[in-house]
Amino acid sequence: MQATFDLRRPVHALCWFAAPACALAQAEAPATAPPQLPAMVVTATRTDARAFDVPASIDRIDAATVRDGHALINISESLGGVPGLLARDRQNYAQDVQISVRGFGARSTFGIRGVRLYVDGIPATLPDGQGQITNVELGSVGRIEVLRGPFSALYGNSSGGVIQVFTEEGTGPPTLSFGASAGSDGLLRYGAQASGSTGAIGYSLSASRFRTDGYRDHSEVERTLGNAKLSLRPDGDSKVTLIANSVALPEAQDPLGLSRAQFQANPRGTDQSALDYNTRKSVNQTQAGLVYERRLDAANALQLTTYYGHRGTEQFQSIPKSTQGGPLNPGGVILLGRNYGGTDLRWTFTTNLLDAPFTLIGGVAYDSLREHRQGFQNFIGNTLGVQGALRRDEINDVSNFDQYLQAAWQITPQWSLNAGVRHSQVRFTSTDGYIVGTNRDDSGAARYGATLPVLGVMFAVASDLHLYATAGRGFETPTLNELAYRSGGATGLNFGLQAATSTSVEAGVKARIAALGELTAAVFQTGTDKEIVTQTNSGGRSTFQNAGATRRTGVELGWSATYAEHLRAQAAATLLNATYRDGFLTCTAAPCAAANVPIPAGNRIPGIARGALFAALNWAPPGGLRGGVEARYVTGVTVNDLNSDAAPRYAIAAANVGYVFNAGPWQLGGFVRADNLFDRRYAGSVIVNEGNSRFLEPAPGRTWLASASATLRF
Repeated sequence: MQATFDLRRPVHALCWFAAPACALAQAEAPATAPPQLPAMVVTATRTDARAFDVPASIDRIDAATVRDGHALINISESLGGVPGLLARDRQNYAQDVQISVRGFGARSTFGIRGVRLYVDGIPATLPDGQGQITNVELGSVGRIEVLRGPFSALYGNSSGGVIQVFTEEGTGPPTLSFGASAGSDGLLRYGAQASGSTGAIGYSLSASRFRTDGYRDHSEVERTLGNAKLSLRPDGDSKVTLIANSVALPEAQDPLGLSRAQFQANPRGTDQSALDYNTRKSVNQTQAGLVYERRLDAANALQLTTYYGHRGTEQFQSIPKSTQGGPLNPGGVILLGRNYGGTDLRWTFTTNLLDAPFTLIGGVAYDSLREHRQGFQNFIGNTLGVQGALRRDEINDVSNFDQYLQAAWQITPQWSLNAGVRHSQVRFTSTDGYIVGTNRDDSGAARYGATLPVLGVMFAVASDLHLYATAGRGFETPTLNELAYRSGGATGLNFGLQAATSTSVEAGVKARIAALGELTAAVFQTGTDKEIVTQTNSGGRSTFQNAGATRRTGVELGWSATYAEHLRAQAAATLLNATYRDGFLTCTAAPCAAANVPIPAGNRIPGIARGALFAALNWAPPGGLRGGVEARYVTGVTVNDLNSDAAPRYAIAAANVGYVFNAGPWQLGGFVRADNLFDRRYAGSVIVNEGNSRFLEPAPGRTWLASASATLRF
């Protein structure tokens, strides 16, 4: 069944929401309206452009928003004000933050998938589409850009959205910063940053260490992060940037999910299986990259990006000992060694076409991943939670080779056109090294490819009122983790999984109103064929299948304004209806020899909130008293394809108050923060289709945080 799009519905909705903005924006602005600096972004167009002038839904979060009044532990802390994005802190550092953009990524059992991640232009998403963001040291972040909608497809596989993190550039005299935070449940974080420049060389260095006992039982973690960014300008036409970062997670305990009964009885608790098998994960990752930019002449420029890294992971799951008795079972311990790298070569050409500014960008990208995956039993004799006998051993290779072309044309002062196309080809191969008895050779290969066109047009009704519309296609391959297991207990990768393809359309309005601030509104619809969905999920191990067509239709609203120079208000609202358009069969328990439970068309896609609201008010002068309040509301979230249960809706609030004191070259500051002020009990995230009905991951009750910092400018 093909998803269809009725253009009248989103256009009517957009006009309804945008009508007040359209009317006010065309009114004469008061002469006393303070000037606002434009927010420059690069994610949609790959060149510097004002977010206001881009025909796409894109938000920029600046360094002050990332840092002010936040713990600097999870990227989710500063993403609440982005419409269409739901970032959930799972209180489980063995599984990473859960991020979804317009519903893409909601099924991820760990890490981030369906959303492309970049740090300083270097992919944090591997060529199979699986990503993680734990290597970002938030104390060094300069800005974050979030792109949603059709233009995300120009980044290739698994581009339901794009999140780019840019660390600070080293400029000016040397600066040293130190900070420490302590809070509920034994939370402790301390870090340091150094930045500056000397001659043609700039540097930005940062490191931090974090530990917590965890809100829940069996959720302790320690994490150390380091980031270095060096920039060199050999001459006026070139720049070289070197980036290196590392993350060490020696042990993150995994408390698993809770059933509804367990959640209601003790949200701080954990299932006994997590304790019996000491479920946990350890990670070590180091990577380095280089970006070389060269302006050849007034019209032509080149950029070369290359990177390489290694990530090692060891995970202990709660797979029962009795289940591992069969000769085909891969065990309950996963050992992964991953080497990855890639290169992106880009050419930019600027000229005039029919006397109008025209930019053309073309490039090729190649990324590769080699994974050594081993599986071991999670017991020796009667001792559980230890590495036992080898049960799986294979080498998996993934590579993508992409070519892309993108153009921006300012046809007239009112009309602009953006278009692009990307061709992606992703290859998977698996070489089986564990061929024992009835466990046969499961080597195999698969190839996925797609051509992804995107078109966007913007019309400037006035200098402070822009309308736009975009359309494009995207695709999403299975990740190695989604291919890793086959239903029914069969061995080898699940190469029967197909890539999902999607068609997205969006219409929006961007307005700047002196009396009200900046407003954005967008309506969108995405129809997906061969949607990849969770088939079984038990003990931390999942299998996946294709489930036909789905549709995501939604509305996003954003607003921000600055008053009295230092008072900033912000609000965001999202409505999203995500449903299956085709019926299909699934499993409700594992192991499952064959899907046998019908899911009717019209059921909601699990893990996706139907609505979300966010509001914040912050007073942040450069010195003196400062503080802020924020509130968040999220609707209930279904936990499985049957829609038989749901995590309840919740509303929470937070507040912070602090003081900044400037004394010559020193700046001293501190703040205290309280989250979940009214001590609400709620599930921060869900585990989709969990076979033991342990769907819920509880969020903390009321928590506090105290932080102090010092900065010295030479």
